[in-house]
Amino acid sequence: MQQEPAADTPHLRVRQERGYTVLEFRGEIDIVAATEIAPLLDEVTTGPTPRVVIDLTPIDFFDCSGLRLLYRARGRVLDQGGDMHLVCNHPLTLRVLRVTGLHRLLPPARTLDAALSRPEATSGTL
Repeated sequence: MQQEPAADTPHLRVRQERGYTVLEFRGEIDIVAATEIAPLLDEVTTGPTPRVVIDLTPIDFFDCSGLRLLYRARGRVLDQGGDMHLVCNHPLTLRVLRVTGLHRLLPPARTLDAALSRPEATSGTL
């Protein structure tokens, strides 16, 4: 059975919603934030069939450190036979996802409700 994740941090809020662990990234997602988020992300993507939604709607900035977090989480979730969805409506972040091709692996939903309504994980390829 999956344990509850550790307490929230300045860059991450973790909660349960409709059977998913929602990781809400907040503020500036850079190398400092990634160092803080990575252990919690690993915690919720451990174990059989994790169900995860990463919500980027409250972010102000997102760099390659954030991309690495998304790619790592996706790999860990899929390796465990789980579900992962992404929420993003920030124009610059959407552009980064498109330019890097990550939008094909994790097609972003515009809202949390839309992501939670998706039937299964995205497992596209680049």
